[in-house]
Amino acid sequence: MNLQAHPDDLPRHQGQRRQLVELLQSKGISDERVLEAIGLIPRHLFLDSSFEAFAYKDAAFPIRASQTISQPYTVAFQSQMLALPPGSKVLEIGTGSGYQAAVLFAMGYKVYSIERQKELFDFSQRILLPLGVNITQRLGDGYKGMESFAPYEGILVTAAAPDIPKALLSQLSIGGKLLIPVGPEGEEQVMHRIVRKSEKEFERQSLGNFRFVPMLEKVAKGNL
Repeated sequence: MNLQAHPDDLPRHQGQRRQLVELLQSKGISDERVLEAIGLIPRHLFLDSSFEAFAYKDAAFPIRASQTISQPYTVAFQSQMLALPPGSKVLEIGTGSGYQAAVLFAMGYKVYSIERQKELFDFSQRILLPLGVNITQRLGDGYKGMESFAPYEGILVTAAAPDIPKALLSQLSIGGKLLIPVGPEGEEQVMHRIVRKSEKEFERQSLGNFRFVPMLEKVAKGNL
């Protein structure tokens, strides 16, 4: 993992990230790799310039294609709950702006990410590549996962699903973990961590309530 310095990442941004890291620690984030990654990734680059002054607040903000960038606590919480060693293969469902993928990369994971919105797919690439974030990206239906690179030690879903997609369960390695918020659109969802114990046995744990945009099925018309 070799991140590249960005000319628009200024000392004031770095100071704001240090404050954000301290805030996340006060909220219970203790994984040093997560905290280091949050401290390294310039979140303001993943937002519209009109939100730059608020980029290091612990809040979600709108991005393109009617989607949002998750609040830093949610990103940190999901990343911490993966609890995988560096070098693990992690599939992200919903690249969005690319911020979560960048955090996972900075934690030392081998990251794969799928996005259904062409506008976001293109935007995230324009941000990630200059930062030296080297991940495998695909445009496609997140409900189907990314079977060509399976199995994965971790799968992290960044949007709310009405139920748990069977395709994602099938793409977990034995011992692999799926982090996914489940629940109806417009309400709080329950974050689940599902561990694959064997070919047919899965163990589910509820990790509290969160609020996500809905996970959309199929690639949007005109995206291909």
